Amino acid sequence: MSIASAIVLYLVLWFLVFLIALPVRIQTQGDVGQVLAGTSAGSPEHHHLGKKLWIATLVAAVLWAVVAGIIVSGAITVRDIDMFGRMGPESPLAQ
Repeated sequence: MSIASAIVLYLVLWFLVFLIALPVRIQTQGDVGQVLAGTSAGSPEHHHLGKKLWIATLVAAVLWAVVAGIIVSGAITVRDIDMFGRMGPESPLAQ
């Protein structure tokens, strides 16, 4: 795995974890009971964004280590997930 691939893998994992963590434990204006004029009751009041950024960073780092380890070790290759056999047989020169 090249450095660029490792960075892209980490960024994809980070954004996935961040988007999953974003709606967790959010308090809306309707929950707090202080709806401002011109806003929806579902607008966030307390979103804890800084904490979620750190959580996304740490969880993505752990997931990246696991996925990168699997890729680098060769435990799972692209040929393993080729369900339709479109890649053809492996050439003897590749081994």
